[in-house]
Amino acid sequence: MTRLLSLLLLCSVLSACSQHSAQEPSAGGNIMAGAEGKLEFKPDDWVSGETTFWKDTDGVDPGTAGCHIGADGDGLPNSRMFGEACLPDGQLMESSPSAGQLHRHRNDIGRPYKFDCKAWCIGNGSSAGRCEVAAAPPCGKSARCVCN
Repeated sequence: MTRLLSLLLLCSVLSACSQHSAQEPSAGGNIMAGAEGKLEFKPDDWVSGETTFWKDTDGVDPGTAGCHIGADGDGLPNSRMFGEACLPDGQLMESSPSAGQLHRHRNDIGRPYKFDCKAWCIGNGSSAGRCEVAAAPPCGKSARCVCN
């Protein structure tokens, strides 16, 4: 009976998670100034239909340029990676989840946050801010919010 209740609870949680819109910030994003939802992201070397594994170097930290590093299911790095980016509208594409946490991308599609850097900076006590391209080794190119 306990096992059945645990299974039902797990199914309920998984169902709620699968209904979460890719465009809405998760609970962690909702508490950060400047969070404007999530977007779907396909890396340049996108692998259709594959579930891939990744680790992020900085977690959700708009002030730090991060690198999303591909891994196998055991967390060992492979040759894949992509950095965060300044989007055409000036917002920051900020990868997640926590730094070093092995996680999956179903169909090799990530769901990074979008951040308004000006709003993030103001929310953290600065008068202004912008998205800026920056290095984040091992990624050659990444981005971060820079505050004034």
